[in-house]
Amino acid sequence: MFQSKVSGVQVLGKVVGDQADILTPEALTFVAKLHRLFNPTRKQLLQAREDRYRGIQAGDSLDFLPETAHIRNNLTWRAAAPAPGLVDRRVEITGPVDRKMVINALNSAARTFMADFEDSSSPTWFNLVDGQINMRDAVRRTIAFTNAQGKEYKLRTDGKLATLIVRPRGWHMEEAHLLVDGERCSASIFDFALYFFHNAKASVAAGFGPYFYLPKMEHYLEARLWNDIFNVAQDELAVPRGTIRATVLIETIVAAFQMDEIIYELRDHSSGLNCGRWDYIFSVIKKFRHDPRFILPDRADVTMKSPFMDAYVRLLIKTCHLRGVHAMGGMAAQIPIKNDAVANQAAMDKVRADKRREVLAGHDGTWVAHPALVTIALEEFDQNMASSNQFHIRREEVQVQAADLLNTNIEGGKITEAGVRGNISVGLIYMANWLNGSGCVPIHNLMEDAATAEISRSQLYQWVRHAARTADGTVITPEYAAKVLHEEAAKLDAKTHPTLDLAVKFMGSQMTGTRYDDFLTTLCYDSIVKVDGSPSKL
Repeated sequence: MFQSKVSGVQVLGKVVGDQADILTPEALTFVAKLHRLFNPTRKQLLQAREDRYRGIQAGDSLDFLPETAHIRNNLTWRAAAPAPGLVDRRVEITGPVDRKMVINALNSAARTFMADFEDSSSPTWFNLVDGQINMRDAVRRTIAFTNAQGKEYKLRTDGKLATLIVRPRGWHMEEAHLLVDGERCSASIFDFALYFFHNAKASVAAGFGPYFYLPKMEHYLEARLWNDIFNVAQDELAVPRGTIRATVLIETIVAAFQMDEIIYELRDHSSGLNCGRWDYIFSVIKKFRHDPRFILPDRADVTMKSPFMDAYVRLLIKTCHLRGVHAMGGMAAQIPIKNDAVANQAAMDKVRADKRREVLAGHDGTWVAHPALVTIALEEFDQNMASSNQFHIRREEVQVQAADLLNTNIEGGKITEAGVRGNISVGLIYMANWLNGSGCVPIHNLMEDAATAEISRSQLYQWVRHAARTADGTVITPEYAAKVLHEEAAKLDAKTHPTLDLAVKFMGSQMTGTRYDDFLTTLCYDSIVKVDGSPSKL
């Protein structure tokens, strides 16, 4: 077992090759210091989430906070100016921290690349520590890769590499392979601290800086916690305060009521907000899963034109531009469809229409999940956004009330058997891959990550709990859901998906209308924990 040589720190995962260069005593000391300082607050904020949900269950409504009205009503304050490499973010590509994918993303012609330790990565110990090696090499422009067939992958040399942004895991996750004083390290702090320790100064020297995306926050106090961590981290490494920049994903319904406050808490480090559309839909189902008034139709019917989605987009753009930061659009999950030109063209047309809608609405940039979509997104933003961003489009006419953000009435939306089967299929295939170490999975011509799998299992829970009916009148009972689950599982090859049985077990546990775990990733995580010298739980 790897010996950390740091008091109170135990590394339980197997350390191989260059991974020891990441887990140095100095780096682990830095991780441990941040964990000891801030993990108690993290736990308190997670408990506050639970208390808030119990209040919603009891009838509390979500609304803009009266105690922070002075922040929203003060029209004079602004966040930090865009940092080097973040002025023009018209197309951002996202993906896991796999070495080949990192190279392809940096070379893609997108303006920035969000390297994801969160929803598009399965957080095996190897993936995480190897991902940190890949980040180190990407920052220093030394990253290269040769596959089994001898094909070489190298960085382009024309100076047009995407600016690197890193997304650590959310506050709800813990890192089981690293113990600090006997408790699991905060996964957020683990991911952030290792990247910052090894790359803060090197990224500045390379012409950009230590930039982050922050996921799944539910309250401005959670943003305050990140800001406190940023300040301490910068002070510890003698990096000037304000060097860090962070874009917050508004991907929970609670955070939608606190956009101003979240920017304000991070104002010296803020680089804007992003419409994390898939997690946002998941959050709406999750927070109101007990309430039949919030039953949503098939995922395909929940579009950006849905009332609650449209309201949140308009409010985000207005808020960001008032405060002088980027209002980033959401993910196009489509991927090229091989051997079917008609279907591929239809998919690409959807991407183009989505990106045109975003730029015309006032977004400053957008997300894609595949390098082949970068050109389409760039064409739409280049044609419709002549400047580096659209901060000058203030959307002052926008007036969004609480009722608008909570309006889930979707005209013409239906629950169908195809929707039930699609959710089960996506959930099963994704979970089987995640349990096998892959967090970014092409399924039915879409690049799926944990967020879309969360929608799948949350809708199934919601439909079963409230005995919803399909368009043809079938009541979605636990028995019906279980029957479809086993039918869909039978269509999958157990050799291709060696963890299929475990995925069926986990998926089935969420479809009875009774048990509902906070996150799929926390539900499944212990199954991928492997302590050095012990057998895997899989």
